[in-house]
Amino acid sequence: MADEVLQPAPASASVAKSQFAGDSERSLRAAARNEARLAALLATIAGFVDAYGIIAYGVFVSFMSGNTTQTGYQAAEGEFGPASASALAILFFFVGTFAGALFVGPLGRRARRLVFTFVAATLAAIIGLTQLRLLSTGFGIAIVSFAMGVFNSALSRVGAQAVSLTFVTGTLSRVGSHLAQAVRRAALTDSQGPWDTHLRRALILARVWAGFITGAIFAGAATPRFGAWVLSAPVLILAALAAFDRRDGAAR
Repeated sequence: MADEVLQPAPASASVAKSQFAGDSERSLRAAARNEARLAALLATIAGFVDAYGIIAYGVFVSFMSGNTTQTGYQAAEGEFGPASASALAILFFFVGTFAGALFVGPLGRRARRLVFTFVAATLAAIIGLTQLRLLSTGFGIAIVSFAMGVFNSALSRVGAQAVSLTFVTGTLSRVGSHLAQAVRRAALTDSQGPWDTHLRRALILARVWAGFITGAIFAGAATPRFGAWVLSAPVLILAALAAFDRRDGAAR
């Protein structure tokens, strides 16, 4: 009799465990979906600011592959002034990335609001200093590149997938790799669930790339007409994110 009374308990525990696993999987999927949307939005801001940098200063302020190429060929041609501008962007972007990883990275999502606030304040300062004619080209390159380096630390992963906000070469490479693996039906070794596939990750990264080029298109169309005022758009978006992104959490 005692054994018969105790028999339903393991089944009940199994059901509870299954429900917990299902809830956990749904939570992971929802979190990854939200992070993917945020990554695309932040990449749009990065592309917007990068295009502004090209138009206003003649250098990329987030795309350091392009600056490295420019620095090399301009130096080889003896154009040391333009080469030094690209090198300045590289230096301050690197310092900003280092600072973001050192001070912001360990705090995870809790530091996002600080990053959004810092970058928004920096871009607002660029608008003000430009209107007052107090901003030299070199100083503008330095502080915007530094801010975009810090910006990288706001989001580095969507679920288990690494993402980059400020350059797209690696993003396109990963899109191609995931698509190839999807065609081969290869297993995803760090999958977070049945929904997490190579094709899904390719789509996430493709949206990040699409966001970057969309931002660049908008900035390219608006900057010649409105100058530094175009930075008001990313300032407002980042300010809103700083106000409403209240999620705490561990590392990204």
